[in-house]
Parts: sequence; C-alpha cells; structure tokens
Amino acid sequence: MESVIDRACAAALYSEGDAGLDTGASLLAADPSSDEELHRRGEEFVRRAWARGWQPADVVRAVRRELEEPAPALVSALITAETGAYATLPPRWADQIAGLPAPAPRNRPDRFTYASALLELYRLLLRLPAIEPVGPAPGKAADAPHRPPAPGEPRMLTRIRALLAKAEATGFPEEAEALTTKAQELMARHSIDEALLAARTHGEGTPGAVRIGVDAPYESAKAVLLDSVASANRCRAVWNSDLGFTTVVGFAPDLEAVELLFTSLLVQGTAAMTKAEAGQRAGGRKRTKTFRQSFLMAYAQRLGSRLAADTARVTAAAGEENRGGGPDGGAGALLPVLAARDVAVTDTAERMFPRTTTTRLRGATDAEGWTRGTEAADRARMGGGTPRLGR
Repeated sequence: MESVIDRACAAALYSEGDAGLDTGASLLAADPSSDEELHRRGEEFVRRAWARGWQPADVVRAVRRELEEPAPALVSALITAETGAYATLPPRWADQIAGLPAPAPRNRPDRFTYASALLELYRLLLRLPAIEPVGPAPGKAADAPHRPPAPGEPRMLTRIRALLAKAEATGFPEEAEALTTKAQELMARHSIDEALLAARTHGEGTPGAVRIGVDAPYESAKAVLLDSVASANRCRAVWNSDLGFTTVVGFAPDLEAVELLFTSLLVQGTAAMTKAEAGQRAGGRKRTKTFRQSFLMAYAQRLGSRLAADTARVTAAAGEENRGGGPDGGAGALLPVLAARDVAVTDTAERMFPRTTTTRLRGATDAEGWTRGTEAADRARMGGGTPRLGR
C-alpha cells in the first residue's frame, strides 16, 4: 500500500500549478506521523543535488531565485541535517554551510502551509539540472591531491581582505584607490610566488573551479566585470545566465583572488553608481534603469583594461626581481611557468565546458551613465603607476 508520503509526492512533485501542492499538503497535514519521513525524503533530494554537481550555496541561490520565503530557510534546514551525517566535507563547503540562512522551524505557521512550502521546494530540487562539478561531493575523494597551504598564507589572505574592506568602507576615492592597489599587488605577487614554488617543488597542484553568483539586476554587466577580474588573474570564466552563476576555473590562489576582488569591486561600483545616480535625479533626471546599466557596463569594461595592464606590470616587475636566479626561479623561468599554468587552466575549462556559446549583451545606451561608470573605474584602478586611459 502506498504511504501518505508517496501519495503526497505523486500529487505535488510531478505536476504543475497549485492544485497538486494543495492535495499533497492536505494529505501531509492530516497525518503528523509522516513528518520524519517527509524530512528524510527532503534530505534525499538534497543528496541527489550533490550528485548532479550542486553545492550548498548553489542550491540556496537557486531557491532564492525561484521561490519566496520561507523556501531558503527550509532548504537550509535540509542541507544542515544532510551534511551533518558526514565526518568531513569537501573544501569550501564549511564556509558555504556557515553562510546558510537560519533554518526554518517545523510546521509554522500551520501544518498545511508548511507542508505546501516544503513540497514546492521538493519540486524545485527534483528539477535541478545536472551542472559541471567543481569539486567532489560529500563522501567522495578528491580527484587529485592538493598541496597544503604555504606557511603564512592565511595571514596573507586576512591582510588582503582587510585592505579591501577598508576600501569599501571609506568615503574618499583616493584612499580606496590606494587600498585596492595594495591588495591587488599582494594578490598578483602571491600568485606568482605560488607558481614559482610549484615549479621548483614539482607540486601536484592542478586547476580547480568555483561558482560565483551573478544576481539580477544588471547581471550581464556584473558577468562582464567578473570575466574581466578572472582574466586578469589568469582564470577562465563561463557564465550560466539561466542559473545565475559564473564558473571560474583556475589555480587555487588565483581563484581566491578573483572571489575577493570581484566582491570588493562590485561593492565599490554599486556605491559609486548610487551616488552618481542621486546626483542625476537631483537634477530632475528619471531614466535610472538605463543609467545604471550603462554605468555598470562602462565600469566593467574600463576595469578590464586596467586589470590586464596591472597584471602585466606586476608580472614584469617580478621577472626583473628574479632575474639571474637560476633555471628554477629566474626571469627566464617565470614566463614559461605562467604560460604552462595558462595552458592547464584552458585545458581544464575546455574539458568542463566543451560547448560554450557567445551571447549578445544589452548595449549601453546612456552616455552620462557610461561616463560616470568610466570615472568610477578610474578611481578604483588596481595598479600604481598606470597612466589614465583616455575616452
């Protein structure tokens, strides 16, 4: 005989609209003895998401995009319960789980409403497509060993985060520029040092990948900004506009740099856009949507040029510093080492994404927004000594 859970799921999960949800929720609300099995079923659906390449932050992001409250809190409770069964979790999962929304209490505000929201969540979880994995699922061994972090590496990352946090908080553009310049220099030099160390010690490190959310509104401009940051840090970025994230492929220090720098530049750009827009509206202007789109697109385009130039400058300086250091560490060794890592990153990205497409982005139609965004990018430039680009 079919259980209440099976009948409720059959009615709600494989149909469209609210009628099936109402039928399933009514069955569950009338049978309190089904509660534990209902939640075990939800944990099973979460495990299926792991098997299809999803990670905790990805699942929460998808739920927030598609469903209203309390769905994110409901899936948080399921993820917390499911992942609690593992002795160890893959790298990065601990941070993602720590950032989950507060889990929702059961059967609030009433049994029917709660069951309906849970079934709607299960319907979404079942329909999540398979995506490219960016690391092992819980309980699975990593494909390749990873070199332990170098001594002092956590302190370096802490220093970079502190510099970027100060840049985001200050109201003085010159101070923000100086702070972000120093942070980018530390990132670039740390990446080069890691590459040379791996070459000297014949390290086994291979490129990895992370997924970074690219949320509406103005997601195309944000995706361009993330692509610019990734390219400048020797990574490859592939945007999935339907699912709201970009997968960035690269070596671990570079991936860390991309995450930190993109987040900071987006915060700085959004603050500058809000300030510039307020000035426009004070003058009687109302075309805020086109202004914002053009602002952020110009901001992303200009920063792309600056980041690329800054990376080249830091790399050249590092090569000069190491000149004459021998076959394993001199300037003659640096460029081949970086070239080899670029090839490895490209090969990994092409294996993960054998078929990619280009897309036409919405153009920047607001001249004032473009000008203001370009100026904001100039103020946020990442490298000292770079000449100001003309219009």
